[in-house]
Amino acid sequence: MPPEATGAEAHLRALEALYDSAPINHLFESRIELPKAGQSLIKFEVKGDAFHAANAAHGTLYFKMLDDAAFYAANGLVSDRFLLTTAFNLHFTKPLKAGGAVAEGRWISGRRRVFVAEARIVDSSGEECARGTGTFLRSHIALTSLKGYRAS
Repeated sequence: MPPEATGAEAHLRALEALYDSAPINHLFESRIELPKAGQSLIKFEVKGDAFHAANAAHGTLYFKMLDDAAFYAANGLVSDRFLLTTAFNLHFTKPLKAGGAVAEGRWISGRRRVFVAEARIVDSSGEECARGTGTFLRSHIALTSLKGYRAS
């Protein structure tokens, strides 16, 4: 049995549990990995039920995955408070078709009140389909007050 995570590692595992507990992820099935503070990977499958009328992923899916990837990259640096998205800029670069995809998040700047992080979506062929940049504000919500925030 592996040893129990402590410190920064425990915080990242608790954030992964928080992501898994969010009801929205029952609509957008996905799996998050936080390899280290400031980085995130969200693996997901693009399915036809997320398509618009022209048979590619609707912008809702792009936004959800990019925002989550950037958010969790930034919140990996904050162990006491939940961050809130205050703005997000999204650029579509290629239609996202059915198949596997990964949203990769990366913290860029900020360590006190406002954080900036970026994310991109890469499809199963390795091509970028979208990218975005978000700003995130430290809230008054304690992470430990959230039912899903727990080390596994």
